[in-house]
Amino acid sequence: MRLVVAFGLVAALATMTTGALAFREARNGVLKQSQDTVIAQLRAQVGRLAPDLAYPPSRQSLRRFAVDVARAEPAATWRVLVRYKGISETSAPGDPFDALTPAVREAVDASQATVFQRVRDGGRTSLLVGMSVVFAGPTRGVPVLSGVQVFLTVPQTGEQASVDALVTAVERAMVPALGAAVLLALFAARGVLRPVRALRRATRSIAEGHLDTRLDVNGSDELADLSHTFNETAAALEQSVAELRAMEARARRFVADVSHELRTPLAAMSAVTDVLDEEAGHLDPDTATAVRLISEETVKLARLVEDLMEVSRFDAGAAVLHLDEIDLAESIRRTLASRGWSDEVETALPGPDALRGRVDPRRLDVVVANLVGNALRHGARPVRIRLSAGVPAKEVPADVPAAASVIVEVTDSGPGIPADVLPYVFERFYKSDSARTRTEGSGLGLSITEENVRMHGGTIRAANRAEGGAVFTVELPLRRDESESGGSS
Repeated sequence: MRLVVAFGLVAALATMTTGALAFREARNGVLKQSQDTVIAQLRAQVGRLAPDLAYPPSRQSLRRFAVDVARAEPAATWRVLVRYKGISETSAPGDPFDALTPAVREAVDASQATVFQRVRDGGRTSLLVGMSVVFAGPTRGVPVLSGVQVFLTVPQTGEQASVDALVTAVERAMVPALGAAVLLALFAARGVLRPVRALRRATRSIAEGHLDTRLDVNGSDELADLSHTFNETAAALEQSVAELRAMEARARRFVADVSHELRTPLAAMSAVTDVLDEEAGHLDPDTATAVRLISEETVKLARLVEDLMEVSRFDAGAAVLHLDEIDLAESIRRTLASRGWSDEVETALPGPDALRGRVDPRRLDVVVANLVGNALRHGARPVRIRLSAGVPAKEVPADVPAAASVIVEVTDSGPGIPADVLPYVFERFYKSDSARTRTEGSGLGLSITEENVRMHGGTIRAANRAEGGAVFTVELPLRRDESESGGSS
């Protein structure tokens, strides 16, 4: 549209400028030819009739002279005024001769030259011509003013018709010129914008993940170079993404395979360490210490393998929800009791059946256990957990007649989370201290927690409290209908 408007404006400006110049020259030519013709006729007629004029002329001779001068125009469009020392006579009886202007009268009084002026007379343009009648002087033919002045006015009807025809011709020429400009603009815009639109569609396709998108390269101009560069960039991007996906797939498969292969020997090692733990009291102190160390490390390794197996299921898309409607507060109490945290954690939980919803009990247990365990390990007591009803969900699916949200907050009284660490707390194996190489946890707990919350359609946030300590806030939408179908994990 901008190209069409620009071409149209340029064409209109060029046409109007050209038309105005042509009109001015043609108008001046028409008027000049007309005035030259009238002046030449007037001079010829006055020169022919002046020798027969009685001198000094009487009023009657002036009237006859004016009538004879007017007869020079066969169309009888001339109106003539003859003056001599205050006596004025016109070619038509009673003609006031209003067209005579003071400027022309003064110019004729002041010189012997023939003067002219275009005036508005009766609503139309007329040519006013004035001249003095001169006689040949006795000295070397120097002309002498006779005192007789002749004024002529003639309507320029024909000339105005010619000018109007010129205006009409210019106006008619502008329409096809503008039409041609618009067609040229459309053609140029199509030639320029077609590859640009193709590039836009290809870019959008690349953004949607279709990395095999390519452009047809035609010609050798700048747009063709741009298309060629786009194809090269898309090919390099496709190759890089393919390599990254292959590496990622190999890494996931490696983690899954290693985790799976480690489960069997770890199970045997756990059984052996359990037996050794029972006999540790009968062993010498050094051996007992070694047995307890092996047992602790075996437990950590088993936990790490289980977490890796869970992460590999998330990455492979094999993790699904096993939904069941439960009492959420009672589920949190069981999580704390099963891990011996009931006396270490302060709770603010509603009464029995006050908050119920369809969630995956096992995954909710993992979420609560990871958040509380993280607060106990890295924060400071007291550690608190609070369960409350949230605001109604903003967007409720059509098949869910009632939906609300529930908020779980876990807080501690420790130093909080450093500001530069907050954006990365849910990343896998992230360490806030680069020198720390060993931790009690696997480094995957918060990442697994985030994945479990996301599977429920909820959100999790980490922040620092103004009074000190960290706070993790989980918001889960509650579905209370039976339309959700659970799978097996």
